Amino acid sequence: MATSSTRTSSRQTVQSAEIGAEILKALARLGPAASLSGLAEAAGMAPAKAHRYLQAMIASGLAAQERQSGRYTLGPEAIKIGMAAIAQIDVVGGISELLPDLRDETGHTCFLAVWGNQGATVVRTMESIGEVTILTRTGSKMPLLRSATGLMFAAWLSPRVRDAEALNEPAELQAQLHDPASPLNTRLETIRRSGISSVKGLMVPGIDAMAAPVFDARSEIVAVLTLIGTDNALDPSPEGVHGSKLAAIARIASARLGAPDVK
Repeated sequence: MATSSTRTSSRQTVQSAEIGAEILKALARLGPAASLSGLAEAAGMAPAKAHRYLQAMIASGLAAQERQSGRYTLGPEAIKIGMAAIAQIDVVGGISELLPDLRDETGHTCFLAVWGNQGATVVRTMESIGEVTILTRTGSKMPLLRSATGLMFAAWLSPRVRDAEALNEPAELQAQLHDPASPLNTRLETIRRSGISSVKGLMVPGIDAMAAPVFDARSEIVAVLTLIGTDNALDPSPEGVHGSKLAAIARIASARLGAPDVK
């Protein structure tokens, strides 16, 4: 039978673990380096208390202190834990679980695309059950600059990766891509600000599409969620009901991958 002192010790151990976890989360949010006062405020505790815990965490390798500035960073052991967590993330599987909700909440066909060696590639689809069924096959490649999916990748990928795939696009669009003042680059900037890309009948007459990005823990785009529907049923505006629901699901997907807060 557990004694009173044993129960007290157990509670103190749990509390210490919870406090340590709050400091670790504060270190991650305020990184790459943070002051003692900043960490204490973010973790909701007195600086003296935060300092005691930080010293213990430094001893265990979960935190580190810069010699010159005195600021605190995540330690090597914390970084190892983070890298192990990233390695265990199933990007496609984790996000695919959200597709039924996206379809049911919007009433439209949706799909998930990732960036592969052939560019933006559809890896999961969820068709709507309704008057019109629009089929996007798994394995389909989406044009970089002529689809909502591709435009979202184009807005966030590094120029090196984006430009290599753009060689498959019409010459006119390639030229616009390298002109900072072009309508295409203006459109990509708008996509980055709004978090939604959309096209109206660009690939198939009468069929509209809209897409939202999914980011990982490094704030890099790893996937795109896309809705497609007829032009009289899908509202492609970022602030519309479909755009709001799409963006919300994309944020949930990003959170599952450890992404920081994104718009």
